[in-house]
Amino acid sequence: MVATQSVPALLPTYAPYPFPLLRGEGDRVFDDRGQAWWDFYGGHCVCATGHSHPTIVKAVSAQAATLLFYSAAAALPVRDQAAAAITAFSSMDSVFFCNSGAEANENALKLALLLTGRKHLAAFQGGWHGRTLLALSVTDDPKITEPFADQLVPALRLPFGDLAALESADFSDVAGVILEPIQSMAGIKTASREWFQALRAKCDATGALLIFDEIQTGMGRLGTPFAAQFYGVRPDLMTSAKGLASGVPMGALLMTAAVASKLKGGDLGSTFGGGPLACAALLATVDVIQTEGLMANATAACARLRQELVGSVVTEVLGEGLLLGLRTPHTAALKKHLLARNILVGGSGDPTVLRLMPPLNVSGGALIALLTAIHAFQPEQP
Repeated sequence: MVATQSVPALLPTYAPYPFPLLRGEGDRVFDDRGQAWWDFYGGHCVCATGHSHPTIVKAVSAQAATLLFYSAAAALPVRDQAAAAITAFSSMDSVFFCNSGAEANENALKLALLLTGRKHLAAFQGGWHGRTLLALSVTDDPKITEPFADQLVPALRLPFGDLAALESADFSDVAGVILEPIQSMAGIKTASREWFQALRAKCDATGALLIFDEIQTGMGRLGTPFAAQFYGVRPDLMTSAKGLASGVPMGALLMTAAVASKLKGGDLGSTFGGGPLACAALLATVDVIQTEGLMANATAACARLRQELVGSVVTEVLGEGLLLGLRTPHTAALKKHLLARNILVGGSGDPTVLRLMPPLNVSGGALIALLTAIHAFQPEQP
């Protein structure tokens, strides 16, 4: 008899922190020993309003006690309210609710193919859009895309932010062009306002649909509701997730009236998308961001970090708002140094860049702790 190989009940995915987390409050999380950690990782850019914000907790608790779930088979006032809130906040016209960023991107790309009748997609070097098949088609991460290469849709891949390459690209058979307005996993890469405007004009001229993947850049993180407002360009389709409902799983595909008017019932669908719990959390999230001035806080925190990191081991602060990259030749050592001082930060695909994605209500105390720790860092001499 062959012995069954022992495997863990929970399949490993990412390497976890060397301690479990039991609770969170504001911009801090607490481990099983009661030790507090300043959270500049934000649950991977998810905890937009901080951990267990009282307004979010109250909204979710009240909704759970009233109606925990019903699918789109029934009209729900809370779903209609959430749709009105997120379309107004994003300056888009219509929304399809789903469950994750990958699902939102998958549906955006599917609609581009459906509505244009074209067979190709376009994306950018360094882009990361998810693990579903169409999202993988436009993701630049060979370790997760190569095993499925035969199943992926052909995609033109351009250098991000390169105006000359954009102008010479052939979009004649491109259904949709997808991009992260700030490439997060790639190391917080940005492009100029001029480049974004040229991209919008190129899509208008060729009939390709412009898709903004705002999974990380949205919900006030750049100091504006979405990057679309920050760069002054309105896409045809926009995706959101991460901080959309302050940690309650939720995705959204936002679109212009021109796109929405071409769709019919059944073109999109989801059992759990737009569930009442997630919609209540979204409503509370938008309310907290607006009433507590969290977009202004993101802008102010960014300015402070840029100013006060001068002269430190950080040679450049990348990004905008509270989606920032710290460039340093000592990333591994600095990350370890910060962890030893109870500060959580993220890595990136660029070995010279650490990422900061804290809650938008990150406090002055958290910023002081981070700045003090970075200025105290002494790299080992070779």
